[in-house]
Amino acid sequence: MQNPFIVSLLVANHSGVLTRVSSLFSRRAFNIDSLTVGETDDPTLSRMTIVSWGDDYMKDQIVKQLQKLQDVRIVQLMDSDQIVVRELMIIKVRLTKGQLPEVMEAVNAYRANVVDLSPESMAIEITGETVKLNAFLDYMRQYSIIEMTRTGPTAIGRSTYCLEND
Repeated sequence: MQNPFIVSLLVANHSGVLTRVSSLFSRRAFNIDSLTVGETDDPTLSRMTIVSWGDDYMKDQIVKQLQKLQDVRIVQLMDSDQIVVRELMIIKVRLTKGQLPEVMEAVNAYRANVVDLSPESMAIEITGETVKLNAFLDYMRQYSIIEMTRTGPTAIGRSTYCLEND
């Protein structure tokens, strides 16, 4: 049975690591739905969050293959019941006369923030779970979307659940 899953990695923070990780997925025909990466509190390490789809065999293979990479320090298949998952989306919509109050009502209802405003357009940032972002995007489709960008999900363990003490 194919299900989405999240893999978190701590990797060496230097050039070429992202290429080696993404090349592994490509060579093994594993799909990456999204990949986020950023430096940790230790500047020698970066944390990657990869969202993919697959059955239990594929999940195990991805973890085993990633553990073989020299630059990968920790690999963990995240337990969806023990993590907080968030995504960032920034969307710019065209404003026509009289639409500002309607759009602001949606921004407030979804607890989004206006990050840029001009007489012709508004840029809105929203964070949350993917379902919330998709609902906001569906609502905003009635307006003219000029452009949009999304980070893809990133995750961290709740309470004592974390990469170091699996």
